[in-house]
Amino acid sequence: MKYFGKVMLAGLILGVLIVAGNISANEVTKSDPIVKLGRGIANVAFGPLELLIQPYDVHHRSGGIAALTYGVLSGVAHTVARECVGVLEIVTFYMPLPGCSDDPLETNTWGYGPVLYPEWVVDTEHNAFNFFYPKDSIVAP
Repeated sequence: MKYFGKVMLAGLILGVLIVAGNISANEVTKSDPIVKLGRGIANVAFGPLELLIQPYDVHHRSGGIAALTYGVLSGVAHTVARECVGVLEIVTFYMPLPGCSDDPLETNTWGYGPVLYPEWVVDTEHNAFNFFYPKDSIVAP
């Protein structure tokens, strides 16, 4: 069993090095395997933040009682989904998946795009209390 773990770790490191060697810093886009790997790691590491983000969002849409009931249940469901999708993206980072293009409206293509939307746990729209992105650092479109 120890041998199998070492072989898997060596394969993962080799895969990361091969993929990283094929891209340069200027060519990184949403459809790259390294971005997919990073997104998967972020989903696994920060997925439990959905337990806080979902009740916060529901509170702003529907009020406090909905946040305490539906918001908490939604947070649990989103956390489980983020964790599962994160593991999927880590395991399959080196290969494109069907329906994962950069454009969420394209469903017939294969790619390295996100499986779950929003792509990241915390983005500029889900920035409770300006904790991750200060308001003065966000450029309005």
